[in-house]
Amino acid sequence: QLQLVEPGGGLVRPVGSLRLSCAASGSIFRIYDMGWYRQAPGKQRELVAVITSGGSTNYADSVKGRFTITRNNTENTVELQMNSLKPEDAAVYYCNADIDRKDGTQEWYWGQGTQVTVSS
Repeated sequence: QLQLVEPGGGLVRPVGSLRLSCAASGSIFRIYDMGWYRQAPGKQRELVAVITSGGSTNYADSVKGRFTITRNNTENTVELQMNSLKPEDAAVYYCNADIDRKDGTQEWYWGQGTQVTVSS
């Protein structure tokens, strides 16, 4: 069973920092792009950051300069370092990954989501 697991999340004060992590496990042959999305109440899910297998990154304008996405291709993990958090960053954060399975199929997988609350 292939899955993405996201421990972490939590409550943080404005201008504080939080680090999210996500680990992929199961019958994995190769992982292509990995990313983080978020969804706030009443809003659509939006891309936060994405990183290719080669390490190229792309960020939503709203988080540029504050968030950093990294990955470990050996451990099949992706992390999101979030600094200078704002109340509008509060959302459920989801990791996702484009994965080649060992059976030859390729599919996007999603984590279960983790709540990030930014409040004083």
